[in-house]
Amino acid sequence: MTDPFSETQVKIAVIGGGTGSFTLLSALKDHTTQLAALVNMADDGGSTGMLRDELGALPPGDVRQCLVALSRTPEIRDLFNYRFDEGSLKGHAFGNLFLTALEKMTGDFGRGVELASEVLNIVGVVEPITQTNVTLAMRSQNGEETLGEFEITEKDFAGEKPEFWLTPDAIPSPRALRAIELADIVVIAPGNLYGSLAPALIVPGIGEALEKSNAFKVYVCNLVTKPGQTDGYDVSEFAQEIERLAGRKFLNAVIYNTEKPSDELLKKYAKEGELSVEYDKAKLETAPYIAAGSQLVANEIWQNSNRSDPIGVARTLIRHDSAAVATAIIEIHDYYRASKKVKH
Repeated sequence: MTDPFSETQVKIAVIGGGTGSFTLLSALKDHTTQLAALVNMADDGGSTGMLRDELGALPPGDVRQCLVALSRTPEIRDLFNYRFDEGSLKGHAFGNLFLTALEKMTGDFGRGVELASEVLNIVGVVEPITQTNVTLAMRSQNGEETLGEFEITEKDFAGEKPEFWLTPDAIPSPRALRAIELADIVVIAPGNLYGSLAPALIVPGIGEALEKSNAFKVYVCNLVTKPGQTDGYDVSEFAQEIERLAGRKFLNAVIYNTEKPSDELLKKYAKEGELSVEYDKAKLETAPYIAAGSQLVANEIWQNSNRSDPIGVARTLIRHDSAAVATAIIEIHDYYRASKKVKH
């Protein structure tokens, strides 16, 4: 097994999937070439869901987004994101089809990702956090069980914090564990807390690796809440849930937004029920991690013009300023290392 990192630059591992990881990776590649994107592998909606159902493939969608974020070849990047809008391929992203074809050709999804990485000429590596063909499962306090990431992301939790697991039991990628061990910085990306981050954090061994790692471990908090699931969550509660899902208290820092989107912006672009994530300075000052607030809202609203992507259309349009977040991560890491003020 080759190590995911090789040079003396700052080594950064990003855990998550989809748009949140895409946002961070797009900017972090301007700070270092030593990047490892550790990707959630429970996606089962849209094009990815169809490929899983019809071909028994591992989910390519979030992997594709991370590959595209790290690509240094604009034309190929655009090709991988191209989505068919008619015919029998309607709704499918070319990159999803390409990754699935590579998996079928090689018999190894991980090898397929390596080949796609060469085609896209990426910075760093993209590593599935597990190659077990898993399904996300959830149990409510009344015992009701729900299967599938897409079904779970559409569910109203009624104020509960449900139990989550993967079925069958996932085997963590050795290279993902090694990346967490060797990294200087491990970033938990923003994203759907239960649909995107939970399936990565609950993989057996990941929480333990995070706890043991000497890396600077930072969570980039979401900008808005998700209706029916994180209503009323402030920054502290998001961080608590990250550690609950991992089963370990491991965070050294939380980066959060202090610039509340304007009422006009929220009214025009926020999905129904989305609200700006609030923060309580008093709570954060007593937290067992460094809490760093900054203006992190992107001035330009993200647009998804392809209506053939129903998953993308449903996502929030209010996004982080990727360059501002990347800079904040590097600066707080440098401060942490220089001061040695570990609050654990």
